[in-house]
Amino acid sequence: MSRCVAKPFTRVAGDAAAEPLDSTPMNAQQSRSGVDRVRVRALKDAEDARFAVAHPKSAALLARGREVMPNGVPMAWLRGSYHHDAMWVAEGHGAHFTDVDGHEYRDFNIADMSMFCGYAPEPLVRAVSAQIARGNQFLLPTEDAIVVSEELGRRFGLSKWQYTSSATHANTEVIRVARVVTGRDKVLLFDGMYHGHLDEALVELDADGRLVPGERGIPRDTPAGTVIVPFNDPAALAVALERRDVALVLTEPAITNNIGLLMPADGFHADLRRLTRETGTLLAMDETHTQVVGPGGLTARWGLAPDFVTAGKSIAGGLPFGAWGMTDEIAAVLEQRKGPDGERSNLIAIGGTIFGNALAMAAARAVMTEILTPEAYAHTARLGARLAAGMRASVARHGLPWHIHELGPRSGYTFQPTPIRNGAEGRAAADDLLTRLIRIWLANRGVWEAIVGAGPVCSVPAQDEDVDAYLAGWEELLSVLTA
Repeated sequence: MSRCVAKPFTRVAGDAAAEPLDSTPMNAQQSRSGVDRVRVRALKDAEDARFAVAHPKSAALLARGREVMPNGVPMAWLRGSYHHDAMWVAEGHGAHFTDVDGHEYRDFNIADMSMFCGYAPEPLVRAVSAQIARGNQFLLPTEDAIVVSEELGRRFGLSKWQYTSSATHANTEVIRVARVVTGRDKVLLFDGMYHGHLDEALVELDADGRLVPGERGIPRDTPAGTVIVPFNDPAALAVALERRDVALVLTEPAITNNIGLLMPADGFHADLRRLTRETGTLLAMDETHTQVVGPGGLTARWGLAPDFVTAGKSIAGGLPFGAWGMTDEIAAVLEQRKGPDGERSNLIAIGGTIFGNALAMAAARAVMTEILTPEAYAHTARLGARLAAGMRASVARHGLPWHIHELGPRSGYTFQPTPIRNGAEGRAAADDLLTRLIRIWLANRGVWEAIVGAGPVCSVPAQDEDVDAYLAGWEELLSVLTA
């Protein structure tokens, strides 16, 4: 799930001497998009009302759900991620899903990347059905785990793999292992990141430039173990790592899961790898979102050499699944020793009862070997390029100062004319109201692009007519905004 925060960040968080970056005044944020704020508000109010009227069955289910679930939904994000009331789904097939009120949507959010394979693909249905009939969980391994590990190793270039039930869990385990390997406790993250709902990643700076828990429920002392620096700033990174108290740098190859798309500057990854090696710091690439660009994600495409790779979501076709790969040297630390009577020692705090279960491994094997093929990645990249080109042409036609980005099957919009270079610039360019107007406008026209901070992604079963529908809704909205 993407998460969007709007706080000023220091150059090196965790350093009492660091000075906060200036935050952009609200009126400047509002004027950057080049559209009339009053019109945006009026349009959004009208579209929200239209959506509510069109979903009476969803409204009834929400009212019923409130009797038995907080917020009326089984997970808080299903209420908090949208301004409108929760929409309830009936079924999904291919690149489309249908809600309980009978409306069909062309899905460009694909459940925040987890359904990149599409809904109910035949190889996945076949594999999962067969495995559930044989038994879905044993707390013992099945051969599928070897096949999946071999395939992940081939794609990402790391030789050893372990499994969890989510990418959040994978990142949590990597941090713990890195602490054991290095003898250090801190983790370094980049401003603008989101790596799941683990404590260390839910940290931000308050108005005084101090690291604080970003959400309620995080222990007050958690920020002491986290360091945050700007992406694309090797100098700030060097200062933070020189203290030699950081066990792990955890980052996406390109930051995608919070503020749009933040691409690395030329040479940044080379500097990152050099600095981590010089200071004895381990490096993890979180490919949970960026793996959709091709086999091996951006790690393979850009020839990166991390110590860990973490992933999840679409690898098992949306089933609960996480994976983390590591080098042989790190894997050796995980080898458990047993005494003469089978007693265990040197244990690391990793693992879970349903991690690596037979059902998830069968799903991942089918997805990796039959669905996420080189041809599928080429197809989605072509659609993504076509979507970005169409959005770019429409923005130019209407004279809007927006940048349209593109990364494989993913496109999106930034409300400034140039790509963002760091998290602070991404927050300054953000316009939550306008973004929410775009997504509710599209939803009312049968196109689902749900989460603020993400952007449209073309799934494996998507077709040109789906891109056409997105571009038609996009062009219609821009025409109304600039009339």
